[in-house]
Amino acid sequence: MTIATVLIWALTAFLVLASLLPLSKLPYGAIRGLAFPREQFFVLAILLIPAVIYFQPGGWGRLGAVLLIGVALIQLLYIVKFTPFWGRQSLDAPAGLSEDEGAKLSLIAANVKMSNRAYRRLIQLAKDRQPDILMAIEVDEDWLEALKQGLEEEYPHWVEVPQDNGYGLCLMSRLELSEVDVRYLITEGVPSIRTMVTLRNGESVRLYVVHPEPPVIDHDTAGRDSEIAQVGLEALNDPLPAIVTGDLNDVAWSTTTRLFQRLSRLLDPRVGRGFFNTFSATMPWFRWPLDHLFHDARFRLIAMERLEKIGSDHFPMWFVLALAETEDRELSPGSADPAEKRETEEMIDRERSRDRDPIGSDWEKEQE
Repeated sequence: MTIATVLIWALTAFLVLASLLPLSKLPYGAIRGLAFPREQFFVLAILLIPAVIYFQPGGWGRLGAVLLIGVALIQLLYIVKFTPFWGRQSLDAPAGLSEDEGAKLSLIAANVKMSNRAYRRLIQLAKDRQPDILMAIEVDEDWLEALKQGLEEEYPHWVEVPQDNGYGLCLMSRLELSEVDVRYLITEGVPSIRTMVTLRNGESVRLYVVHPEPPVIDHDTAGRDSEIAQVGLEALNDPLPAIVTGDLNDVAWSTTTRLFQRLSRLLDPRVGRGFFNTFSATMPWFRWPLDHLFHDARFRLIAMERLEKIGSDHFPMWFVLALAETEDRELSPGSADPAEKRETEEMIDRERSRDRDPIGSDWEKEQE
């Protein structure tokens, strides 16, 4: 058996395991993390099919090809929703609504990476784009000071939660904010923001800004999953049209994100439009969608764009929405059943009772 054959079979075995293990839904970082590179696994499986037939002719080659076709189909079932071949969840805003400045809301969501000190790049991006709301994630005191110096005159409303553990948040708004609430929903040291935003036409909407913990190999993902689910439950019961946005540390096709959509009934504008991969900005061959915006069915999408690099390992995302008078659920994300809600609430209660430090709270300090 040649080295090429051994390598091909090793990769095939890995891809089979990497495709099957996430189906178990076990909340371990090493398993849940395998759901991230589904695009890469799909491409690798397709490339390996002719290779296994060429280097292993006969029955074994055919078996390898069948396994790889199965891998490719499993990955495709998850990611095809985020291509133009699938129907859209978020409807495009009609011309009249797109031109209604009173109903529009533009946002930039940017994970700045705390150790990144290229402050001017985000500040200039905000000056160029002029978003109604700018959300900076992973800010510390130095980031907050730089943002204040560069943007304080342009943004009258600020929610400041600087932290030195990589979980700091800063929300800047041209629109009036009220009912501002900074919460530590699951883990102490991991904040999120809940606020009401008043649009120019006087309508009010709810904005949730989140940055839960990332999945890591040696830890479970229950903290991340619980925070995302808790926000989903709140959004479902919120009397105002809700937007949930931020770095969710989770991909759009994951078990956790799909549960969040069923719990919240919020729509994902990526569905039917594209991946808009935001991480990693430094490794083009390993990119997936981690920075999200989900919205109530009353919103229509005007624009969505991945923006240029700002020195972070994440690309910022640009969204423009318009609030319509009626809901539209042409392609609904579905709804959670009572058993699913009960299991979710039990998971949230367990996580809230755990006393631990946030995952990765010293990562950024090590890079400075």
